[in-house]
Amino acid sequence: MYALRKRGVRAGAATAIAEIGMIVGLLALVALTGQQLAQGFVSLWSKALEGYNELVHWLDNMGYSLGAEQLNQLLEQGRKLASENPSSIVRGVSEVGSTAAEVATGTLITLFTLVFFLMEGERIWLFIVGLFPRRARDAVNGAGRAGWKSLGAYVRVQILVAAIDAVGIGIGAAILGVPLAIPLGVLVFLGSFIPVIGALLSGAVAVLLALVALGPVQALIMIGIVLLVQQLESHILQPLIMGKAVSLHPLAVIFAVAGGSMIFGATGALFAVPVLAVVNSVVRYLASRGWENDPQLRTEEFLFPHEVRRREAAKRRRGAVEDAAERVRGRARTAAGRDEEPAEEPASAESASAENTDSPQGKKPSRKQGNK
Repeated sequence: MYALRKRGVRAGAATAIAEIGMIVGLLALVALTGQQLAQGFVSLWSKALEGYNELVHWLDNMGYSLGAEQLNQLLEQGRKLASENPSSIVRGVSEVGSTAAEVATGTLITLFTLVFFLMEGERIWLFIVGLFPRRARDAVNGAGRAGWKSLGAYVRVQILVAAIDAVGIGIGAAILGVPLAIPLGVLVFLGSFIPVIGALLSGAVAVLLALVALGPVQALIMIGIVLLVQQLESHILQPLIMGKAVSLHPLAVIFAVAGGSMIFGATGALFAVPVLAVVNSVVRYLASRGWENDPQLRTEEFLFPHEVRRREAAKRRRGAVEDAAERVRGRARTAAGRDEEPAEEPASAESASAENTDSPQGKKPSRKQGNK
């Protein structure tokens, strides 16, 4: 946003470019990954059948049978379960549909509000600050900006950590010879933003690819690579890099993630560190009374010089238009006054003649008065 505005792009156009670019980029990554994975799975279908046959043969040697008869039995059991509990199936389908509708609605609302936050975010914040008492506005303004900086640092570090995960697992898959290493890295990158479940699913896809394409030995090695990368990310990279970025001790980051996951589950693990970072920055800023010596504290919306000139020119044009409109209204009032004056003179003359006629002096004497 600021880079586009610095180059002379208007705020509305910069917002549209940023948001549409983000949506197109994410859709392109998902489409590219899905297309390549689909093509790769089609080409690996024969190897998947061979792997299935090997698995069945291995289970037979261990005393377990998993042939066509057993699969038919499993399918028959599933059909009976579905026929005996239709209400649970309908309930599950309705829950899935409602969840999908809620996700779609939340996504649309998020994109809609993101437009205003990108285009007028600082103006909205200054409006909120203006709701506080005058003596507390500088403190609230500075504390909020300090917390926002910590949140931005957390997001940037999270993107860096997700990229490190993707590169590590992608390089490990490429060294082993696992097909579709690049789409696999993209999938790991996107999955890293979903706590717990994302890393589990992306790691499972990597292991399954190695199992189908290369065999069980390479699949075990792939499991080791995935676990190694994820453990390094969660226990070393996250505390060190994240702690420096958000001014938190590595032990505090570990305790925050552990406590958040224990209390609120996956959602707590996702939001524990950013919430702690924001609270830490706000408390430190208020405790040190940083607003008294903060040269970066702004009480007005930040504008580049060309944006200031553009707004001043718009104000001048608006003032000129208002002056012209006022002159036109004045001329209209003057012309209306001139048109009303001739219409009043005949009316006054008629009223004067009527008064003369009605007065005793103006009345003509009747015949009887004359005869007398």
